[in-house]
Amino acid sequence: MEIKRIPLNDLHEKLGAKMVPFAGYNMPVRYSSDIEEHTTVRQSVGVFDVSHMGEFSLKGPHALDLIQRVTSNDASKLVDGQAQYSCLPNETGGIVDDLIVYKIKDNDYFLVVNASNIDKDWNWISKFNTKGVEMTNLSNSLCLFAVQGPKAASVVQKLTTIDLSAIKYYHFAVGTFAGVENVIVSNTGYTGAGGFEIYVENESAEKVWNAIFEAGIDVNIKPIGLGARDTLRLEMGFCLYGNDIDDTTSPIEGGLGWITKFTKEFTNSVAIKKQKEEGVTKKLVGFRMIDKGIPRHDYQLKNALGEVIGKVTSGTMSPMLGIGIGLGYVTTGFASPGSEIFIDIRGKALKAQVSKTPLI
Repeated sequence: MEIKRIPLNDLHEKLGAKMVPFAGYNMPVRYSSDIEEHTTVRQSVGVFDVSHMGEFSLKGPHALDLIQRVTSNDASKLVDGQAQYSCLPNETGGIVDDLIVYKIKDNDYFLVVNASNIDKDWNWISKFNTKGVEMTNLSNSLCLFAVQGPKAASVVQKLTTIDLSAIKYYHFAVGTFAGVENVIVSNTGYTGAGGFEIYVENESAEKVWNAIFEAGIDVNIKPIGLGARDTLRLEMGFCLYGNDIDDTTSPIEGGLGWITKFTKEFTNSVAIKKQKEEGVTKKLVGFRMIDKGIPRHDYQLKNALGEVIGKVTSGTMSPMLGIGIGLGYVTTGFASPGSEIFIDIRGKALKAQVSKTPLI
C-alpha cells in the first residue's frame, strides 16, 4: 500500500521530524524527544499536525436522520456550533469507529473520523444513506492543526477576532483565522491540556502553520509529534481506535455508555441496550503501576493467583507521574477503582492498581 503524504510533509522534514508510517500516512512521530514534547504541551503550548484525520460533510434535510441512525449518541441535542463525541456501532456488537459530529447549522453537519478508517467509515455511512443525503469526503482537501496546552488560547487568540473565551469545551466557531476565511476553530482537544483545533483548506495550511508559530514565539511554541500525542491521551484515559476499542469491543465494554443514548434507534441498539441492562463480562479500565515496569499493548493482565483476567490495550511510562500507566480490558470483578491486578511483563507478575481516568 502506498504511504500518503500530508500537505506539510516537507516542512516537517525540514524541522527535523522523525517521520514514520501511521494509519497509511507518513507522519511526524517526534521532533526532539517524546518527554520534552509531552512536557511542552502540559506546561506551555505545542502544535500537532494531524492532517491525516478524515472529514466528511453531510448536508440536506435528511442529514440528521442519517447521523442518528449510524451513531450511538443523540445528535438531535446539538445546537449550531456544538460538537459531540460519538461512535459508529457495527451490526455484531463492536465499533466501526469513534468520531466527532459537528453541527454547523440545521441540515449541515461535519464528521471527523480516524485516519485509518476513512474509507471504511465512508462506505459504512454510505450504506445507510437511503434518503439522498449530500455526502462529501473532504479528507484530502483539509489540514488539521491541534494547538494544545495551557498557553494555547493566548497564542490562537492573536490570530482571530473570534472570541475564544466564548467557545466552551466541545464547541466551535467558523471565521477568519490568520487572514484566512472560513476556518473552523474548535475546542475539542485529545490531550487534556486545553487548546484549539484548527481546520483549514490545504492551500492555506502553510500560511496558517507559520502564523501560529510566529504568534507563539514568545512562549517558545514547539511542533509536537505523534509519540507525545499518545502519552498525553493515555494520561487522560482517552481511547485510541484499533487499540482500546475496535470491531470486536462494544461501547458498553469500552466505557462509552455515556455516548450511547437509547432515546432513538441506531445500528444494533437493541443488543447494546440489552448489554447495558444485563451487564458485560469485561470492561476497559485505566490502571497505574505499583511495581516498576512499563505495560505494553497485548501484555496479559492477571489476578493474584496468576489467572489471566484480561489484557493491556495501551500502555506507557507517564512523563508526568514517572510511573507506568495503561488501559486494558479486565473481567468485571476487577473493574472497580482500587482493584489489584498484575501485568505479565517478560514472565514477571508486576503489581498495578485499577484507577479512575484521567490517570494524572
